[in-house]
Parts: sequence; C-alpha cells; structure tokens
Amino acid sequence: MTRGRIRARLRLSHLYTFACTRPEATEEGPHSIEGPGYSRLVHCNQPLMHKKKPFKYRSNYISTTKYNFFTFLPKALYEQFHRVANLYFLAAAIVSVTPLSPFSAVSMIAPLVFVVGLSMAKEALEDWRRFMQDIKVNSRKVKFHKGEGVFDYKSWKKLQVGDVVKVEKDQFFPADLLLLSSSYEDGICYVETMNLDGETNLKVKRALEVTLPLDEDASFKNFTGKIKCEDPNPSLYTFIGNFEYDHEVYALDPSQILLRDSKLRNTAFVYGVVIFTGHDSKVMQNATKSPSKRSRIERKMDYIIYVLFSLLLVISLVSSIGFAVKTKFDMPDWWYLQPQNTDDYYDPRKPVLSGVTHLITALMLYGYLIPISLYVSIEVVKVLQATFINQDIQMYDEETGNPAQARTSNLNEELGQVDTILSDKTGTLTCNQMDFLKCSIAGTAYGMSSSEVELAAAQQMASDLEDQDVERSTDFRQKGKQQEIELETVVIPKDEMVHKSPIKGFSFEDSRVMEGNWLNEPNADVIMLFFRILAICHTAVPELNEETGNYTYESESPDEAAFLVAAREFGFEFCKRTQSSVFVRERYSASGQTIDREFKLLNMLEFTSKRKRMTVIVRDEDGQILVLCKGADSIIFDRLSKNGRLYEEDTTRHLNEYGEAGLRTLALAYKRLGESEYSAWNNEFQEAKTTIGADRDLMLENIAEMMEKDLILVGATAVEDKLQKGVPQCIDKLAQAGLKIWVLTGDKVETAINIGYACSLLRQGMKQICITEISSDAKEVVKENILLQITNASQMIKLERDPHAAFALIIDGKTLAYALEDDVKQQFLVLAVQCASVICCRVSPKQKALVTRLVKEGTGKTTLAIGDGANDVGMIKEADIGVGISGVEGMQAVMASDFSIAQFRFLERLLVVHGHWCYKRIAQMVCYFFYKNIAFGLTLFYFEAFAGFSGQSIYDDWYMLLFNVLLTSLPVISLGVFEQDVSSEVCLQFPAVYQQGPKNLFFDWYKILGWMGNGLYSSLIIFFLNIIIFYDQAFREEGQTASMPALGTTMFTCIIWALNCQIAFTMSHFTWIQHLFIWGSIATWYLFLFVYGRLSPSISGNAFQILVEALAPAPIYWLATLLVTIACNLPYLAHISYQRCFHPLDHHIIQEIKYYKKDVEDQRMWTRERSRARERTMIGFSARVDAKIRQLKGKLQRKQLSSEIHSPARSS
Repeated sequence: MTRGRIRARLRLSHLYTFACTRPEATEEGPHSIEGPGYSRLVHCNQPLMHKKKPFKYRSNYISTTKYNFFTFLPKALYEQFHRVANLYFLAAAIVSVTPLSPFSAVSMIAPLVFVVGLSMAKEALEDWRRFMQDIKVNSRKVKFHKGEGVFDYKSWKKLQVGDVVKVEKDQFFPADLLLLSSSYEDGICYVETMNLDGETNLKVKRALEVTLPLDEDASFKNFTGKIKCEDPNPSLYTFIGNFEYDHEVYALDPSQILLRDSKLRNTAFVYGVVIFTGHDSKVMQNATKSPSKRSRIERKMDYIIYVLFSLLLVISLVSSIGFAVKTKFDMPDWWYLQPQNTDDYYDPRKPVLSGVTHLITALMLYGYLIPISLYVSIEVVKVLQATFINQDIQMYDEETGNPAQARTSNLNEELGQVDTILSDKTGTLTCNQMDFLKCSIAGTAYGMSSSEVELAAAQQMASDLEDQDVERSTDFRQKGKQQEIELETVVIPKDEMVHKSPIKGFSFEDSRVMEGNWLNEPNADVIMLFFRILAICHTAVPELNEETGNYTYESESPDEAAFLVAAREFGFEFCKRTQSSVFVRERYSASGQTIDREFKLLNMLEFTSKRKRMTVIVRDEDGQILVLCKGADSIIFDRLSKNGRLYEEDTTRHLNEYGEAGLRTLALAYKRLGESEYSAWNNEFQEAKTTIGADRDLMLENIAEMMEKDLILVGATAVEDKLQKGVPQCIDKLAQAGLKIWVLTGDKVETAINIGYACSLLRQGMKQICITEISSDAKEVVKENILLQITNASQMIKLERDPHAAFALIIDGKTLAYALEDDVKQQFLVLAVQCASVICCRVSPKQKALVTRLVKEGTGKTTLAIGDGANDVGMIKEADIGVGISGVEGMQAVMASDFSIAQFRFLERLLVVHGHWCYKRIAQMVCYFFYKNIAFGLTLFYFEAFAGFSGQSIYDDWYMLLFNVLLTSLPVISLGVFEQDVSSEVCLQFPAVYQQGPKNLFFDWYKILGWMGNGLYSSLIIFFLNIIIFYDQAFREEGQTASMPALGTTMFTCIIWALNCQIAFTMSHFTWIQHLFIWGSIATWYLFLFVYGRLSPSISGNAFQILVEALAPAPIYWLATLLVTIACNLPYLAHISYQRCFHPLDHHIIQEIKYYKKDVEDQRMWTRERSRARERTMIGFSARVDAKIRQLKGKLQRKQLSSEIHSPARSS
C-alpha cells in the first residue's frame, strides 16, 4: 500500500487528453434515465434493502453446468433417447415382457440399461467437473464492508447488490462494480480485461471526483448513496446511469465501471460498490448455455438406423404376411400341430391376427439388423481414443506441465472434419510481446536480424536453386549461385550471429548504431532525434526493478514497451515521469558522460484507432518546443511538409521490405514550434477541452489536426510481434490442410491487423476489404451503406482475374452488429467465405458466439472455436468443437471446452493427426458394424423363409448371444482404436490427407450403401452357398445328410471367418493386438464349440459333441468354410485393387511409397510429393513465402534480362 501511495503522487489522468480529462460529471449533468431498460436502483452500502420487493436481485452464485440435481435424470434420458436405436430397443424391452417376445425380458432390458447407463454416467462425470470448477469460483474470497468502517472476507457467492468491496492488486473483480476510489489519489486504476475482450493491454478506469475521499476503510462507516442505471445487458462497452450522493446527482459512464472477471493491475487497491451480481453481470450476460453436442457421424448414424429399421420393417412384414398365409392355408393340414387346439396366435380361422402378432415377434427376431452393441463399442473406442489424446507426449507442454485433455469423448471424430477455425487472438495466437528488429533512420536501413518470413524465403529459394534443371547452361548456374550468395548476405540467420544474452523486446543487431557507434554515422543528429522520439513519445510509466537495477515499463501497448527497451539499449533510457516532465538518461553524448535530460511535457495527443498516430509536445532543456509524432506511415506521410520529405523515397522502400518480412511498422516525424505559434494553438486546444457538448471530440480532433501537419520525416521502426511458440507454423500447416481460419478478437483494428500479418493470415499484396459503419443517426441508412459495401466487395472478388489474388475481410464490432442482422447476415457470410481470411475486431463475447453460429449454420460445415479466456466461452460452446487453452489466465475457457491444449501450436497435431485418425477409425468402424449385422441378420430371414416363416432360428441361442459380445466385438474395437492409414509423421508431412475428413470420403452415402451392399452380398453367399453345398449331400461317412444344427453351426463358422477376414483386409496398420483380437476371435469360436459341445445335452441341446463328432471329421465342413470365406471377400479385394491401381487416394500413394521405401531411397521424389500434398491456400507462412519467392524470382529474371541486354552492348 505504501508503494502504491508513492506512485499515487502522479495524477495519471492528466496524461490522457481525450479519454480521461472530460469535464466532471457535475458539469455535464446527470443522464436522463426513464422508461423500460433503466429500472435498476442500487442502495449503496445497504445490501439488505435489496432482499425486499420490488428488488429481489439475483445472487452472485454462478453455474456453468449442463445439468443440476433435479434436471439430470430427465435431461440425460432425453439425450440418450435422441438416438433412434435406443428408442427401438426401449420399445423392444417393453414388448419383451409379453408372450410375443422370442427372447427373455432380461436379455432385452439388460443391454439397454447397460448402454444407456454407461453413457449417462459419462455425461454425469463431465458435468461434475464443471460443477467443481463453479464451486472453486464461487468460493473465492473478497473483502466487504460489514459495517462501522470494518472490512472482512466473504465468499463471492454471498455478495449482494449494494455491498461495498475492497479489491486488491492482481485480484479478479467478483461482480460488476462502480469504482469509488483507488490507491491513487486521483482515483485512477489499471484494469486487465483479458477474460472479457482478450486484450492484455491495461485499461485506465477513473472514479468520480466526488468519491475520491472514500479511500480508507473507516471512511465507509456512514457512506450511503443511490445508483439508478440500465438493466442487466450484455454490452461490455456501454453503461448509462446516475449516481446520487450527498444530495447531488452525477452521470456515470463505462470508465467508472469495473466488470466481473477483469483483474486489477498495478494498483494497490480499489473500493467499489456492487451493481450487477451473478448472471446479471455483463460477462455472464455474454455467456451462452452449454449445448448438447453430437458429431456428424453420430447424427448420420440415426439416418442409417432409419434405413435399417425400414429394412427390418419390410422383411418383418414379408415374414408376417407369409406366416398369415401359411396359417390360413397350410396349417389345417399340419395335423401334428393340432390346429384345432391352438391359441389365437396360431388359429387358422384368424390369419390376420396371427400375422399381426407375428409381425411383433419378427421385429424382435430380426433385431440383429439394428446394432445395439454399436453404441457400447463406440463409447469404449472413443474413451480409448481420448486416452491416447491425453497421453500424447507431443502435446505435452513442459513449461506449464499441462497435457492435452479430451474433456468429452463424444466429438473425437469431429476433429477430423473441421472446415473453419474461429480463434481468439490474445493468449491464443499471441503472447502480446513485441521485439524491436529493424529501423530506418534518415533513409538508411539498420538492423541485420532476420524475421521468420525472411529466413523461410531464403531457405526455400536456396532449395529452388538447387532443383533447377541440370540441362541449363553453366553460365546461368553460376549466376544462380551468385544470386544465392547475395541473398545469404542480406538475410543473416540468427544462429550465425554473435550470441549474447537475450533481451526481452529487443532482437536488434547492427554494430553501426550499437554501443554509441551511431555518433560516427553521417546523420548522427537525426539518429539522436529518432532515439529521443522513442524515449519520449509514449504514455508509459517506469518502475525500477530493485533486483536488477533496470527499469520496466507499464505501457498501454506492447509496441510502446518494445520502443522504450530499444531506446534504452541505444543509450536513451526513459527513467522518470512527473506530472509535467519526462526524464531521459542519455549514456552516449558528445562529452562521453551520462546525462539526465528533462523534457517538459506540454501536451499529449493520444493514439486512437481513428487517428492512427500519437503526438507529444515537449520543451527541451534549451527551451525549444518540439512536436514529436509516431503513427502509421500512410498517416504520417500525408502530413509531411515539402521540406520534410527528404528521406521519404528511401523510407518507403524500407517500409515495403519490412512489410514483406512480416514486421509491424510505424513512421516517426517531428517539427519545431515557435512560442507564439504554440501559445495560439494551446489556447484553442484548452478551450476545446473544456467545451461541453456532443461536438467536443470533433473539435479536439480538428485542433489536433492543425498541429500534426508540416512534419519532417525522421525514420521508421519495424517490430516483430512475438506470437506464441509455433503459431505461424501451425497456421501454415492448418492452411495447407485446407482449413479456413477466422480471428475474432476484442482488440482494436490496427492490433488485429498487425497480428494477422505476424501469423501470416494477412500478407503484403493481399487486398483488404474493410467494412465500416458511417456516421449517421439513422440506423437504416447505416445498414444500407454496410449492405452496399458488402455487395460491392463481393462483386469485386467475382471480377478479379489474377489467380494469385487474395482477399482479407476486416470488420469491427459495431459494424458487425448490423452485419449479423437477419436481412444482412447471409450476404455477409457469402462475402466472408469468399475471402482467404476474416478478422473481426472489437467484438463482444456474445458477438463471437453469434459469428460462430452464423458460420456453423450458414455453411453447414464443422466449426471449431479456440480461446483461452472467459470472453471466449460463448463461441467455444456454440461451435461444433470447442477447444480451450489452459493458459495462465483462469480456466473458464477450458471448463467450457470439449478439448483443452496448453498452446495453440498443439492444435495442429490434435486435428491433422488425431482428428484424421479418429474420423477414419470411427467411420470405418461404423460402416463395418452395419456390414456385419446385415450379413448376419439377413441369414435369419432367409432361413425363416426357407422354413415356412415358422419363426425358427437356425442358430443356437448361445451363438447369437456371443456373436456381438465376444466373437466379433474385439476386432472392431481394435479397428477403432489402433487403425492408422498413415503414421503421425506422414500426417504432418502430407497435410492434404486431412481433407478426407471434411470431404467425408469414408462416411458418405456411397460408402455406407457400398458396405451395406457388401453385407447383403455376404449374407446371400453365406446362406445359399451353404444350402447348395449341404442340400442332398452326404455329410457323414455313413451317408447321412447334415442336420439343422450342423448346417447352422457351419453357417455360423462361415460368418465368423468371413467377417473377421473382412476386417483384416480393411486394416492398414497391424499391431500384435489386432492379430490377437482377429485370429483370437476365430480361435475362441472353435474353443467355445469344443467346450459347449462337451457339456451335458440338457445344456448344449442339439450342439452336444457337434464339433468333435459331427463337424471336425467332415471334410465338407472345412471346404465349405474356406469356399464361403473366399467368395465373401473376393468382391472387396477386387474393388480395393481396382481403386489402388486406377483411382488411388492420397493415403494409398503414400502407403505404396513407404512400402517400397522410396521415402528413404529417393529423397527428391519424397520432397516433391510432400510439396504437392497440400491444399492451395492464400494464407499461412507458405503462402507468404510463395509470394516472396515470386517477388525474388521476378527480381532475378529482371537482373538476368538486364545483364543479357548489357552484355552485347559491352561486346560491341
């Protein structure tokens, strides 16, 4: 607290020209608050009054769970019986208690209870984790005023509207608060809103001047007041209200409101009064309910179940009609059935009743067509897949110790079908750290370090030069080598530089200006001015680190911090700020001594997204008034005087080079002022500042414009935005895999654009489409203008003829509000989909969710949202797949997510490797499941038709029970868990393979119906080929024909062999586990037959000694098994052979290359195939490098052409 008080002597509000020096609330007057939407009344320091009517405000308890104690059972059951198959088996279980059932009730009810119970238990476990996180948040402690000027701790959930709370440094705000005072004497506090809008830049909040004396616990003993304000709403950036205190009414605005889940920074403490609690707070108003997510494959399975159920209904109708006909016409002649003494179900006089009752029996008898075990097997497989994701060491972050985590296993296969990624920026893509890399001063470029883009382009160019046609002339090859050498001298790899301890924010290398050597440069006076602008033109506050002795800087943007670190390293250290001065410690001067220089701070014109520049007016020690300005190069160049453009041409060239290298640039300029000129301008400026009215901001801008003209260009800076480790490579790989990437951020437009350049979502030469709203009070006029901009942009894209042209769409939150309205959003979506990248800036959490919903519903394709803060929860829940980053700022995003990873770069492996594997495994597994159930189930129908629709099963009850449970379950589970068409390394080397998922190559109707047709074919072969073989044929040595148990067992043996061989042919990757499960299942069948046949006839029935005495000695049994197995699998083998030879898929080609070891023996071919195996993309690092290569190749061609022209001239 003492430290905070020392810093508090600086009245920080005086630094903020436009934002923080508005006239006091008493001057502006209170807001007129009447009508609906403005009914909230808060009695400050009197929370008990809000327990009475008409208040009854919500508690501060929050819940993010999907279920609660009362809703779990009905909602979870509703979720489970969304599945069509579960509905069918529920009906079958109900019927199983009647005499119509061919099976016992237990055999029908138990599997259903097991399947549904297992799924519900998994849902309960996942929701329990959310519940525990809620408890953790609700149990946080905060100091509150309990009376008589005494503060004590209370849990967040017990806070009430009207409570006065004291929040200390680095604590989160427990509710939406009105700021009353802070540790700074002018009521300023720093707030980090990362969990709300994703920004790590600190925001400045200020209390009303009337409440500044309330800066100690005791001062609240008799404090009372009233707040009348807007009702709870999701708008983060607006607030309208009045504060009644001491018989006066003061207007409130967003600068006095501290929002829940934002954090207090660099301020010892603040006092505030609770306005909105719990789900009334703005962050919770932006939250969306947890939706129930199902994968596309699972939803499509329902339609397949409909198809199978239709087939079941058809064959059951055929069976029932056949049974009715047999009952009416044939049963009277079957004297041994005693038709005269039968019940109604078999009465020849009531064939219709017999047919209807037999329909119910048939629906249950042929129930093997509907695979209930499919859901259990998929649950098991998905849990095991999730375990592999959790244990993947390649997605383990050593710095934080956080592994990847599949928080739900329902969506594993959905990871392999993603079409669009919607990403937060701060904390997800960036760590919001800038590195000063290069600069241009007085037309001379300084800085030898290379950006990542330059290094990649150089490496690729060198590779291309090596791959040139060997038949080219020696002379041309020599020229190529010379160009390569030239390239290497320009782009110096960082690894080859002199190693020195890294400095955060400073990666500059150039001996010409380091260590005071700039004094020897031709334009030393301009260089000194450049460094001084870096050290003076900012709003940062220095803090001395007592351990290191160096200054650290609290700045509003990471750019400013990087500039100050650079200035310090160049010898111009910003060391102190007072109310009216900035002090710079200059280490290198003409005298060679360290000098502390004071610059009187006269005015500051701060940076805004509209102005795109910042200016300070200072008086140096010689009394000279200087205007120091930094800003976007286009803005600065427009404001240069005729005499100030000396270095414009060279600086412009350098700026273009920096932009192509992916660096963020700013131009620096200055001018000198006379006393009279400054005094006249300052009088106008002060008059505008004290003006009351709507035109105040416009007047200030116009007056600032008057000062910021006739400037003299000094130079330009180039900083590299430090993305999170591996982000550019990850985005590049995802782009090569064909995924579209949108960035949704709360940051301002300029910051988002710069990040877009840093991570290669934007690049030099890409055409930017900026949709902005016009200034108008008529909403319809604004909407029509936005619609016109969208229409014109779409038309421009259609008319574009350049094949390399790429478009980027950039839109801010206010404009987006119109673009998301029902009559505009479809046109907006069409435009966005046509663009290579989309960046939405200044968006609220709710807008993030709405954009995600628009993309999901409008395109009909799979969306993935990824973020790390509470502001990302809405879009994470709304997307088909939500991925949370388990960073340092809370766990809200993780708790709402389906998958969590420690860093954005792990998304590459999560999608391209695990997503691809899981999609293909589940797709093949489901298709195989339907194949095997059709192949088995239809044989029951064929035999019933063969046996007069009697309802007789050809298989023993134990065979049927073990079919799904033991004999065919483990191989299909091994397929779903261990199958790999290509290895993880190959997935990453050939990212285009991922497109098999979004294109749905393995689970479209062609593939599904193909597998069903294969099942139909196999059922026909298994039944009729066995019937033909065994019909009227001697089966035993004595000449007897086969009995029904022998025929049924032989057919079942053929089924086991054919189905297990089929899954073996389906697999591309074998481990000992697959071999054990496949061949072990076949061996288990024979072992079962042997053991079952040895049991007493009272147990084994007709199967007594069937293997030892009947089947094993009969050669026809073994020959039939072999023949049927080959016949069943021949069509599949023919199909796959034809496909591999004439229409191979990507993984077929890769498998063949790997099989013949061409990846080892012919590295050139392997590299060529890798370069081809990527989707054509306009974004990502590769696209930027390709553009750089096209530019460099153009230069080489022009140089070559120029040399060829000059050579004949010299020879002549």
